[in-house]
Amino acid sequence: MTLSIVRRSFLMGSDDGHDERPVHRVDLDAFELGACQVTNAEYAKFVAATGHAPPPFWKQPAFEDPSQPVVGVSWFDAAAYCAWLGPRFRLPTEAEWECAARGGIEGALYPWGNDPRPGYATRALTGPTRVAQSKPNAYGLYDLCENVHEWCSDWYDPRYYSLSPDRNPRGPDTGTRRASRGGSWRHQLKITRCAARSSLPPHLQYADYGFRIAWD
Repeated sequence: MTLSIVRRSFLMGSDDGHDERPVHRVDLDAFELGACQVTNAEYAKFVAATGHAPPPFWKQPAFEDPSQPVVGVSWFDAAAYCAWLGPRFRLPTEAEWECAARGGIEGALYPWGNDPRPGYATRALTGPTRVAQSKPNAYGLYDLCENVHEWCSDWYDPRYYSLSPDRNPRGPDTGTRRASRGGSWRHQLKITRCAARSSLPPHLQYADYGFRIAWD
């Protein structure tokens, strides 16, 4: 488990999406983020130690490689894994995730700039790739905006940016869906913009949903 330190004031959001407005500056305290999405091998240790139910897709050939990101985990599963690691571990907030994805490049669409890499983004896949197969961004983080959607700690609200504090935003106090970020192997376009938001009810387990950990 490798962690990369991220500390940044950055412009969050975009004018391209209805739930990404307004663009606003956010200041974050120091935090650390997993360099890679949590893998099957790492999650297997948690399952063995706690007796937690394994993900429903684990025995399928497209999802069983130990170096693939674990998928089919609900938000509650991901939160339980973080709690098992220790009291300082947690899921990242949306603001932390977007800051990390941008890699210090202010206003860029993707972690590497504005080029969508269309050939790579539309290649046919039957499951997630192994982690860290692409180049890391400037913060040393892999697979942000691609491979699997990643759960965040926040409740999701499409209007939250108009109410968000400018320092360490944590999302709404309540909600029915949890925020997620990043692209997915199963979509026609597999890479999302840094600012793109998504969400899902927290109990659902999808074959393109995984997570990475944060640490205070």
